[in-house]
Amino acid sequence: MYSQISSNKRNSVLLMMAAIAILISLGYVFDLASGRQNYGGVAIAVFFSFIMTAVSYFQGDKIALWSTGAKPVLHDENQYLYHLVENLCITSGSPMPKIYVINDPAINAFATGRKPELASVAITRGAMEKLNKEELEGVLAHELSHIKNYDIRFMTLVAVIVGAVSILSNIFLRSRWFSGGRDSDRDNGGGQLAAIFMIIGIIFAILSPLIAELIKLAVSRRREYLADASGALLTRYPEGLARALKKIASENLPLRSASSATAHLFIANPFNGKKLSAMFSTHPPVEDRIKKLREMA
Repeated sequence: MYSQISSNKRNSVLLMMAAIAILISLGYVFDLASGRQNYGGVAIAVFFSFIMTAVSYFQGDKIALWSTGAKPVLHDENQYLYHLVENLCITSGSPMPKIYVINDPAINAFATGRKPELASVAITRGAMEKLNKEELEGVLAHELSHIKNYDIRFMTLVAVIVGAVSILSNIFLRSRWFSGGRDSDRDNGGGQLAAIFMIIGIIFAILSPLIAELIKLAVSRRREYLADASGALLTRYPEGLARALKKIASENLPLRSASSATAHLFIANPFNGKKLSAMFSTHPPVEDRIKKLREMA
């Protein structure tokens, strides 16, 4: 378990560094193509991306809970669920999150909140009805691990970088379009070099947002593996989460209130009816997750 957790943390950091490298390279190539080296484009892209992401960072938990129709649950309304979460929090030494229930027959759950003190856990009615105690504990431990590992904050940082890459690419392509590809350096002998970098820049501007998005999805998948391992370490019973994931896979019910904006939050792909390439999925294959969990037993 400890080996799996360390490996996932290391791979997540490496993937994030790769996204940062793309952003820096993108800005450098664009500056060479335009004949300027003041890195103003990079600064503008990061600024606008930060503003957009700040909204989701500070209000994203409320938006996610509202969009999925999650309703708060108090102790007296569902003591069984409340005590399961409370016992896991005591074991892990984490603050008690707010608990929400989504009125949907699908088996799923998600956690949100930028830090443990402001966290929330939402679970579907289907998960409470169809999972036994060990399976439900496994799911809850997975979500509490997302909170303890600061996954929401980490993914927000990755989103800032990916957003900056997309904005910078858009700025460059639009500036090339409206300027007709003209450069001020043509008059001082640098025209050919600038033209070469302009071509490189256009290719990079088209491909880099796709590459950055793939990196973001890869980071999301690594964090799911990390939460699986951390959750198994918390309960000391990996088979509970493995059996819960097997039930999710066999049931194959999509979550009605899910959207592409919140899909990465859930423990399993909420659009189970849609088969996506593993490269373009927010979640690793369920079969692979079950295999890794059972190897930890």
